[in-house]
Amino acid sequence: MDNYGGNTGQGRARDSQARRDAVTVEIGYALCSAAFLAAVTFGVVAGPAWVFTLSGTAQATLVASGATLGAVLFFVRVVSVLGRFSRENDGTGGDQPGLPDRTNPDS
Repeated sequence: MDNYGGNTGQGRARDSQARRDAVTVEIGYALCSAAFLAAVTFGVVAGPAWVFTLSGTAQATLVASGATLGAVLFFVRVVSVLGRFSRENDGTGGDQPGLPDRTNPDS
């Protein structure tokens, strides 16, 4: 029995479920924040194409540029959020120094 009155296996199951929940929330956050960033970027770049009277070529260029930049930023945002989450939870990242007495890795 563990400190909580249950089996150790149940504690691992709770930890495993908590980790899956954390991953699910982080994926949702990554996708939502990336979609918002992509939509705003598309709107900023392609918006003038619909607000102002522009030639067909200029309008097509702005829309294509906005879509391309929005898609690139979407993927960059997803990778950066999930990469940060992965580094923070696998023990290789973060700001903790390797030695307990040190507060700065360079000291």
